[in-house]
Amino acid sequence: MTPGPHSGLWRVCDNGFVGAARTGPARDPIEVRVQPKIRIDRLFFLLGYAQKPRGWKQEEVDAGERTELLPALAHAFARAAERALSQSVLLGYRETEEALPVVRGRVRVKEQIQRRFGFPVPVEVRYDDYTTDIPENRLLLSATHRLLRLPGVPADTRKQLRRLLLRLDGVTRLVPGMPVPGWTPTRLNARYHTALGLAELVLRGASYELEDGTHVRVDGLMLEMWRVFEDFLTVALAEALRPHGGTVRLQDLRHHFDHARRVSLRPDLVYYTVDGRPQAVVDAKYKIEESAGKHESDLYQLLAYCTVLGLDRGHLVYAEGMGAPYAHHVVGTPDLRIVESALDLSLPSGDLLAQVEDLAHRILTRRF
Repeated sequence: MTPGPHSGLWRVCDNGFVGAARTGPARDPIEVRVQPKIRIDRLFFLLGYAQKPRGWKQEEVDAGERTELLPALAHAFARAAERALSQSVLLGYRETEEALPVVRGRVRVKEQIQRRFGFPVPVEVRYDDYTTDIPENRLLLSATHRLLRLPGVPADTRKQLRRLLLRLDGVTRLVPGMPVPGWTPTRLNARYHTALGLAELVLRGASYELEDGTHVRVDGLMLEMWRVFEDFLTVALAEALRPHGGTVRLQDLRHHFDHARRVSLRPDLVYYTVDGRPQAVVDAKYKIEESAGKHESDLYQLLAYCTVLGLDRGHLVYAEGMGAPYAHHVVGTPDLRIVESALDLSLPSGDLLAQVEDLAHRILTRRF
């Protein structure tokens, strides 16, 4: 968001975000909706990969007939949460520390001495409580409350969400602005996995920075498409490479540009052979590459990765554009090639994954 040509006017660009947001005075808010270029079912397919290993299968997410992100996500979350809670609300153990008139669990001796000065009661104790007030249910409850506050959620979905509030009675809401609690996928919470993945999407931040460095509170839900694409490509490509041996590292932070290790590198994906040597580096770019070499800075970035890792192949993968992959043979090197290619995100899921498989095959066979 930047100042417009006249006072009181602002120029707004999406910066790779999609979704809906509302800002401004409560009496007269401004609502902005940014629709994804791909169909909602395709977007949810990408998001499922972005959430792995706690993702969902495509058939598990029901977005209904909605064509905009927020109504579709609200509907999908409400349906998934209803399915998760249909049997019963998940119970689990939560460690609790408090002062009680009787001993329960273990006495916290240090706290008893420091806080009670030798008095026998109340007793500072720590115990495990079997309760519904666990991270999984807190995530569902907090996502439900947030969706009920957002603009653009249809009335029928709001009814479903209000029913969820009744089912989650007794669960504590998360404090806004605090980190989202972690949860571990297990056999016991398997029926929650899809709903929890959607809940984490709903609870992503709602504060955005303007170009002058100030912050504006935005009531809405926006997703960063560059991150969705990056997560999809790296996770799907890692799955395609792993059966062939070797190791895949995502966002590998172990490498530096200089010997003093002052400038760190962060390639999206590095593929290592069985003996631990780098074999390929891949970087995802949520851009349109209409013709090879248009984005020069991306090529320079891959050149740095290849130089540091000692590779003669680097791969740039764009979200849209050019047809056949193109390999740049770098001047002054005998074999170094940087290969540009693009995925077609509008394809059905099977065809899109076939494109990722083809990329994996080119990496393994060193084609180009």
